[in-house]
Amino acid sequence: MAREQLGVLNALDAAKTQWYHFTAIVIAGMGFFTDAYDLFCISIVTKLLGRIYYHVDGAPKPGTLPPNVAAAVNGVALVGTLVGQLFFGWLGDKLGRKKVYGITLLLMVVASIASGLSFGSSAKGVISTLCFFRFWLGFGIGGDYPLSATIMSEYANKKTRGAFIAAVFAMQGFGILGGGIVGLIVSASFDHAFKAPPYSVNAAASTVPQADYMPETARFTALVAKNAKQAAADMSKVLNVDIEAEEDKVIKMSGSQANSFGLFSKQFLKRHGLHLLGTTSTWFLLDIAFYSQNLFQKDIFSAIGWIPKAANMNAIHEVYKIARAQTLIALCSTVPGYWVTVALIDVIGRFSIQLIGFFFMTVFMFALAIPYHHWTLEPNRIGFVIMYALTFFFANFGPNATTFVVPAEIFPARLRSTCHGISAAAGKAGAIIGAFGFLYAAQSTDPAKTDAGYPTGIGVRYSLIMLGVINFFGMLFTLLVPESKGKSLEELTGENADENEAQNAPSRIFSI
Repeated sequence: MAREQLGVLNALDAAKTQWYHFTAIVIAGMGFFTDAYDLFCISIVTKLLGRIYYHVDGAPKPGTLPPNVAAAVNGVALVGTLVGQLFFGWLGDKLGRKKVYGITLLLMVVASIASGLSFGSSAKGVISTLCFFRFWLGFGIGGDYPLSATIMSEYANKKTRGAFIAAVFAMQGFGILGGGIVGLIVSASFDHAFKAPPYSVNAAASTVPQADYMPETARFTALVAKNAKQAAADMSKVLNVDIEAEEDKVIKMSGSQANSFGLFSKQFLKRHGLHLLGTTSTWFLLDIAFYSQNLFQKDIFSAIGWIPKAANMNAIHEVYKIARAQTLIALCSTVPGYWVTVALIDVIGRFSIQLIGFFFMTVFMFALAIPYHHWTLEPNRIGFVIMYALTFFFANFGPNATTFVVPAEIFPARLRSTCHGISAAAGKAGAIIGAFGFLYAAQSTDPAKTDAGYPTGIGVRYSLIMLGVINFFGMLFTLLVPESKGKSLEELTGENADENEAQNAPSRIFSI
């Protein structure tokens, strides 16, 4: 028989939606807003960095970042994010969510300001300092992933938990949109103040010189720190109700062998091994595709002719055109996708949304790739952009949201942040592959059409086919991920079950 649940945890599971829920969403969500802004705004300025620091007098095309520099600038923050997800995910289970979350936010603030103030007297110096600070920015961002998700899951009630966690993650969409809007405003302002001709008219003049508060979560306090009195006191204030400190239940629950196994134990492997494989593999595969699409959409739009050739624009115009394209995609598909997930995740469930998202991402990628020549013709370019935008919609009304939500729900409290960090780190490993791999793979098969310094690749068409195949495998690995809709966290993890029941319970793969 299952043990009676702690009163403080029952109160959280059954609590009506209150102001503290929205406070938690805002506090955790603003971290994600900043994450997305900081990670993706770099794609808006990489072209400008190339023009400023790698201009070659007399060259027929504007300066571009060399392959190794472009890879470093785009990928170093992702490397930092991967390391940060593992480190802060582990630290959050040791020191508590609140304290470690504060550390990550402070690190992000300092590193983001330092990134904008990167210094040096040469291209090498500027790029080196930029990459150094963006690594530590990514390191802080990495901690935000497991901690934001864990904080929100442990504060939410079981009826609307999925929507609340998804709402935190959906702030990423506003971060992407914010990056585009800031790019539009800044580039438009500079273009108005400092007039410059296109590169083809005057290469040197085309780049103007100016271009250059919350208590610890009750689940951690009660189940990990084993302080029932403090958990009850904290949540009594948050929920505005009187809650009894049930220290005897905490002792029984924490003393159970079934609730004391470690991450590298046979018991964990038996009960949650497939679940961890499911969350890591799907996040890994999703981020290969998602980061490829986001970081290099400017190159894809240039390849089909939606963005003019670089030689026909000045430096500020190019930033404006890229920012406008990315803002339109974010506004029309990325942001709506996040919020459709928020509206439906506790209605149709995480499993269905993730499966639907991967399915349509696969369909649209193949629909773009197979008749690729058709889409490059000028009358069909808007059709390409619309279908490409739909892949962003179904990424966000799909695995980009659910891969973040589910790891925060299905693992035991003492390992929750760690497992979420591992899952998120797997995602960033995929993002690194996507960022570096697509950079080279999407280069033309014709040596005369590749960007300066790049070897030939397989072209945009076959790169899109590869992304379609990756999305298909994401759909298959989704079958390893359990449905968590409508269940308490302890019900999902078996933390309030008797030892025999917990040890004999089969590891359920999925349900619809």
